[in-house]
Amino acid sequence: MTATAFIFVFVMSFCSLFVFRKVAKRIGLVDKPNARKLHQGVIPLVGGVSIFSTLVIAFLLFTPVDSDTVLFLISAAILVITGVIDDRYDISFKVRLVIQAAVSLAMIQIAGKSLHNLGYLMGSEAIELPLAMSYLITIFGVIGAINAFNMVDGIDGLLGGLASVTFAALGYMFFIDGNEALAAVCGLIVTAMVPYIMLNLGFPLGRRFKVFMGDAGSIFIGFTVIWLLIEATQGVKTTHIRPVTALWVIAVPLMDMATIMIRRIRKGQSPFKPDREHLHHICQRIGLSSGMSLVVICTLASVLAGIGIWSDVNKVSESVMFFSFLAVFVGYFLAISYIWRITTFIHKLVGSTKSAELNLEMGQSNLEK
Repeated sequence: MTATAFIFVFVMSFCSLFVFRKVAKRIGLVDKPNARKLHQGVIPLVGGVSIFSTLVIAFLLFTPVDSDTVLFLISAAILVITGVIDDRYDISFKVRLVIQAAVSLAMIQIAGKSLHNLGYLMGSEAIELPLAMSYLITIFGVIGAINAFNMVDGIDGLLGGLASVTFAALGYMFFIDGNEALAAVCGLIVTAMVPYIMLNLGFPLGRRFKVFMGDAGSIFIGFTVIWLLIEATQGVKTTHIRPVTALWVIAVPLMDMATIMIRRIRKGQSPFKPDREHLHHICQRIGLSSGMSLVVICTLASVLAGIGIWSDVNKVSESVMFFSFLAVFVGYFLAISYIWRITTFIHKLVGSTKSAELNLEMGQSNLEK
């Protein structure tokens, strides 16, 4: 794929953001401040629409169009439209889950894309799932990926940053495997997201032209990630990426979602209830700025994705990498669960006792709500 394609995608994505901003303000597709959303003023929710529209045109112009591509674009369009409606009218999460499950079934039945081979997670034999279990795991995988990326969209640049880490990792794995077509697709996706990330962070035009991704964007990103992961790990003739590596590539969104849901269920709440207990919220409450939180979280995601890629390239035992991932998740879960005690201890070590006590009280108060 020539540089022309990437230049086209960047320019079109950048320009479309300004077009969609005007449309969004006219139809009320904007995000307003509330108890959970502390930004100033109304912000157009057009990042996802811009990225999706740009990529549809780019795929049709610069990539081979086969039946799988058509199904992907139709499925993604359904999900993006659902996200736009949700952004505008706030539809029930049950309706969203039904639509996501229906798209998952279409993906399985029409394209034959399913999570049926879990690799050698437990030793010397590959785990092949029965048909019914494969359907169930695939549906949960699609819904899980979509909601994992939706949940991390909490501070400027974070969703775009984490998505860029994931697509860059996938693109690199496709490239070294010799699949230049899918590597280029990943590159186009990252390129399409760059203008959104720039405006979302207020660069270079300031906060006046700020935009948010919206549910349409997070849904599209999550669905595209799981589609590519299934393409990479469940190939008919060859597996480009081992299934366990997929866990490392999306480690931060996955662990954040699982941790939040477990804590909500333990409190007797709906696992889909919005709150301010995500990793980015905690980073800010322990004293990190929004920008520093972005850097820390994206760096963590890059390190974990790098470990996954390294293990895949060097053929480290899949069972070792699976149990290592579980150990990392347990450590992450415990660290988040006891973050206020940990920060209090750290503050005491540096002599900030009063600040530590205040942080502990605030943290415990938030966790009890």
